[in-house]
Amino acid sequence: MHSALVLNASYEPLSVVSSRRATCLVLSDKAEVLENDGLLFRSEKLSFPSPSVIRLRYMVKVPFVRRAALSRRAIFARDDHRCQYCGAHADSIDHVMPRSRGGTHTWENVAAACRPCNLDKRDRTPDEAGMRLAKPCRAPRSSAWVVVSVSGVPDAWRRYLPIAS
Repeated sequence: MHSALVLNASYEPLSVVSSRRATCLVLSDKAEVLENDGLLFRSEKLSFPSPSVIRLRYMVKVPFVRRAALSRRAIFARDDHRCQYCGAHADSIDHVMPRSRGGTHTWENVAAACRPCNLDKRDRTPDEAGMRLAKPCRAPRSSAWVVVSVSGVPDAWRRYLPIAS
């Protein structure tokens, strides 16, 4: 099933839902289609384009600032699946300050790493292991939750998202 980006009335990204759910919102006149993906939903009496981006017709108050959840998938997306020590393809995650030495499991202390670098670093800090991070570990931008919720951001969504990737 394809996904659809849901925008607030102010064009602020709110969530990612299935195309079927987006179609239900459009058919109940709660949203309008801004982009479709070229596929069709068909019924006995109706044929409707599958929405890719919809905008709600009313404003929804968002009570919190959405932040991407910390997960392996999110870390790999943030670090572009590259080892932050050598630049090779990453297949594991590394705690910059090891957890056994008081390091936390937060965005600022976790980096993508290849298995050889992760094994070489072991239970040491990068300075102690003679390794350097390619870039500092930071929490992703506020709209990065969209990238994490789908495997790839469709081109039709890019103009509605304040992210560069």
